Amino acid sequence: MDKIVINGGKPLYGDVYISGAKNAALPVLASALLTPQTCTFSNIPDLMDIKTIKKLLGSMGVEFDGGATVQVSAENLTSSVAPYDLVKTMRASILVLGPLVARTGRARVSLPGGCAIGARPVNLHIKALQDMGAKVELSEGYIEATADRLRGAEIYFDLPTVTGTENIMMAATLACGTTVLHNAAREPEIVNLAEVLRGMGARISGAGTDVITITGVTSLTGAQAAIIPDRIEAGTFMIAAGMTQGEVNVLNCNPQHLEALTGKLRDTGMKITPIEGGLKVAASTKIHSVDIKTLPYPGFPTDLQAQMMACMTIGSGLSVISETVFENRFMHVSELMRMGADIAIQGGSAVVRGVPALNGAQTMATDLRASASLILAGLVAEGTTEISRVYHIDRGYEGIEKKFSALGAQIKRVAQ
Repeated sequence: MDKIVINGGKPLYGDVYISGAKNAALPVLASALLTPQTCTFSNIPDLMDIKTIKKLLGSMGVEFDGGATVQVSAENLTSSVAPYDLVKTMRASILVLGPLVARTGRARVSLPGGCAIGARPVNLHIKALQDMGAKVELSEGYIEATADRLRGAEIYFDLPTVTGTENIMMAATLACGTTVLHNAAREPEIVNLAEVLRGMGARISGAGTDVITITGVTSLTGAQAAIIPDRIEAGTFMIAAGMTQGEVNVLNCNPQHLEALTGKLRDTGMKITPIEGGLKVAASTKIHSVDIKTLPYPGFPTDLQAQMMACMTIGSGLSVISETVFENRFMHVSELMRMGADIAIQGGSAVVRGVPALNGAQTMATDLRASASLILAGLVAEGTTEISRVYHIDRGYEGIEKKFSALGAQIKRVAQ
């Protein structure tokens, strides 16, 4: 099992190229289940989660050819079962449920696993499929859904759910009649998926708003599409640039997807300038503390909360960070405190008092974004930081230690 070792204190300078978005690529790859024709998807990141969903789809008879640009064929499906041993490591595996029921009339999908950052219930997916006429049962840890053909329905989500919106949007493309998703999630990854589905011949409007309308068609064709840049990876490097008082050009990112973060970083004193293909982030003085409250898009993303907390540990003042999206997403706090951070948990908020400096320490990653926060803390800490269980970070960041090393960080991956 590998670990990441960092000798901190080096400001970051140079260009970093952002990879394709994990959270966009996963539903897009699952969407290939909806058509017997070949789809071509580009800008696919090389991540463990991508390998996992490819393995899962492959177990159903889906064929792949290529890497960053991949041809996907679901012409000859051999199974409608998503087994536990493949689903347990990644919650996004639930995304095969809707497409399988829509195209084959049945699906048996294990209840999902993934990062231990709190409950992300699938009841919203199940209720929506039932509203569309599917018979759904829970048996031996599996969701079993059947339908001769799904029918259009008015779907009201109790909460904005990203995977729920994606799952039901895909299912509705082949339903009989019109489906309207109310209180739908608005993330850019959902817009990306909708564009891919429209390229297949789906009739979808409203993606990016809280009301999405899908009029079902009898069949879908193949499509060619590109995955959008990963706004969470981009945000991680933006925060790192300012924390280290460096200057980094974050390239191949969409500034519109980063507006909530950009506003907060400017409040800390960082200078953020639009450039061709991305953003320039620079800081020459100690950063100021700011308060953060995570919210569904277009609010501040929960997937950048841990990284921003690492930033606030060295801010000048007091920061209150409130997590409203996932419970148990403060698991990185104890590890940051091992490095000298001053953090107190008060209910759903963390009170962070900035300290003059962090100290290198042996730490352990507990989930994907916690891993990133520990790397950022290590980049500014005095001395050496070791981060174990880095398999978490490989789920969502492509060659992160190589990218930071190219910017001047003293960081390396070491086999244990």
